[in-house]
Amino acid sequence: MLQLIGFDGDDTLWHSEGYYRQANEEFAAIVGGYVDLADSHVHDSMLATERRNLQLFGYGAKGMTLSMVETAIAITGGRISTADIHRLVEIGKTVLQHPVELLPGIRAAVEAVAEHHAVVLITKGDLFHQEKKVAQSGLAGLFRRIEIVSEKNADTYRRVLAEFDLQPAQFAMVGNSLRSDIEPVVRLGGWGVHLPYHVTWAHELEHGLGEDEQHVVTVDAPSSIPAAIAQLRERAAA
Repeated sequence: MLQLIGFDGDDTLWHSEGYYRQANEEFAAIVGGYVDLADSHVHDSMLATERRNLQLFGYGAKGMTLSMVETAIAITGGRISTADIHRLVEIGKTVLQHPVELLPGIRAAVEAVAEHHAVVLITKGDLFHQEKKVAQSGLAGLFRRIEIVSEKNADTYRRVLAEFDLQPAQFAMVGNSLRSDIEPVVRLGGWGVHLPYHVTWAHELEHGLGEDEQHVVTVDAPSSIPAAIAQLRERAAA
């Protein structure tokens, strides 16, 4: 039987990626003052820099800001002005200060799931930023535990399950990212509820799950999450 349900934070409980998309558009506009954006493949260069830096900076707005500065210097051949570098830093600060806006219906969904299961929040990113978002969300009191992690992989989920003395088959994860929220759990033998968000960072689009994966239910709105959990509970019992 399913006993523990995990929820992702960014773009599952509250909006996030849209602020990063806006930051990247502002970044491109600044760099566009120095180079031809079409010829320089600015967004591809930025993504490549962010991926290289994940092991150093981790996920989140601070790592994005440092990667914007590094990419801008490289693309412009060092011609970018200190004033424009300062503008990039200010863009990063703006992302760190964005308001926390819950997805419509997500509070009711978490409350409904929590009536029948223990629920935990497992979110990745910068510790200070994630703590701030959790506090401002008003949802903290619904969760048995809040885990802010640097990466979501099999080892992360194994640790959480071990602390609850549970097997993977007793756990389901709800999230928008198949790569980070769903696939590692399914590979361990657990279950997943996929709640797609309308925009997703390119890094999170890469995964190895098939469309007919029986350990995963995809929903189109938070209001469908409790029914999806019930469906997975039936599959697990069978």
